[in-house]
Amino acid sequence: MPIKNKPAETKQSPSEEKAEEIFIPQEPRYSLDDIILPQATKNQIMDVATYAENSYRVFEIWGFKKTHKYSRRIGVNLYGAPGTGKTMAAHAIAKNLGRKILIVNYADIESKFVGETPKNIRKAFEAAKASNSILFFDEADAILSKRVTNMTQAVDVSVNQTRSVMLMLIFIIFATNFISNFDPAFMRRISVHVKFELPDEECRQKLWEMYIPAELPNNLDAAELAKKFEGISGSDISNAMLNAAFKAARLRQNELDKNLVFEAVKNILDSKAANEDKQMKVSVEKRKVSEEYVKQQVAEGKGTVV
Repeated sequence: MPIKNKPAETKQSPSEEKAEEIFIPQEPRYSLDDIILPQATKNQIMDVATYAENSYRVFEIWGFKKTHKYSRRIGVNLYGAPGTGKTMAAHAIAKNLGRKILIVNYADIESKFVGETPKNIRKAFEAAKASNSILFFDEADAILSKRVTNMTQAVDVSVNQTRSVMLMLIFIIFATNFISNFDPAFMRRISVHVKFELPDEECRQKLWEMYIPAELPNNLDAAELAKKFEGISGSDISNAMLNAAFKAARLRQNELDKNLVFEAVKNILDSKAANEDKQMKVSVEKRKVSEEYVKQQVAEGKGTVV
């Protein structure tokens, strides 16, 4: 009896297998009570976080289903300086909505294989939709930039088509430190933009109080720390406390002295200043060149016509 040929099995690429592994919804780690933000910012987050419970009143009772037929889906963009609470806010929004959160970092889905990146983005989209999760794109400027770089034209088109499909989800959150890189056309399709700024003195005091454990022997004054150090984020405060505590432990001290915290904060501020100074020194020189010059460079193997 002749043996029938079995249909060839479709083998997934390493990138596709990786995508399936990383697109797993998780329970939100933070609630609205956990985030410390200036009141204006927190009010905006509350508007977003109560979207589900207020949706019926707005669309059905108040008639917005007639005037805003295609606005039931909501895209939220959280933007601002690093360490200001954007990721915590995304978790808090998901928790308040009673949904899981599916976190996507562009580095996890980027692939050197042609066509793989758009496929992975679609897999994230499908995983969020199937599990009714909030899809959270961290470092979103990498995929929502004015132009996706280092890709062939075919892949560029595919990515642009894919990111347009993203907003078909009922709820999606983006976060970025570089909103200036966003494609203006796509920005217009995101319904809510929330700016995150460095904490003011009131918020800094609350953050210092939050990150000083009750069990810790110390001579710290949260009000003094908040007044003394400006230009730091919640993440900076968290890191400064932990770094100072480890130094106190190494020195075999019985309590955390405030001078060690002062030193830890100063180190953080110094590193920020150095980074900003480096960025200011970077300059780009632009000059006009003739078509003949470009052709000569290409002929000599020094460039590529695009």
